[in-house]
Amino acid sequence: MTITATRNDRRMYMIMNQDAGTAMHATAARRRLVVGAHIALTVASVAAWLGAVHGVSVWYAFAILALLAPWCVAMGVINGSTRGLLQLRGHMLDERQLVERDRVRAIAHRITVGLLFAGAAGTGLATWLGEVRFDGALLFPALFALLVTHWLLPSWVACLRVQDDAPDEVEEALHGN
Repeated sequence: MTITATRNDRRMYMIMNQDAGTAMHATAARRRLVVGAHIALTVASVAAWLGAVHGVSVWYAFAILALLAPWCVAMGVINGSTRGLLQLRGHMLDERQLVERDRVRAIAHRITVGLLFAGAAGTGLATWLGEVRFDGALLFPALFALLVTHWLLPSWVACLRVQDDAPDEVEEALHGN
């Protein structure tokens, strides 16, 4: 069975492979900075969303709106640095990219399992040794934070794993020569 690329597939491929924002993710240091900023924006957005959901203050809704644009820009830089590794369909990727996508997903899965284990062990130890009782108030925020982490971790891992281009290509991207 042959799978042909649709017009939307080709459009998405063209968007993910544009050179317009290359300078923002040309070096490993810049990619680490973008991932760190995106993590911080994500944490702030999740906290604001949880505050808005629990009706603490109407200002949390405005905080979400203020965080949305920089979060989207940072996510776009992450997606651009990976050339759409996680956004493009499998038939649009070559064999090397398919292997890298599987590797990124496996690493992100291991990290998520580690976080789940740490959370379960910490909760169990606090209950057993500290005689702490957990009510349901923390369950929803914890599960929501875990869901967001599970969703975004592959993108963060993929961005951090991107290799720098050849030094002359990096210079060209940085200085626009």
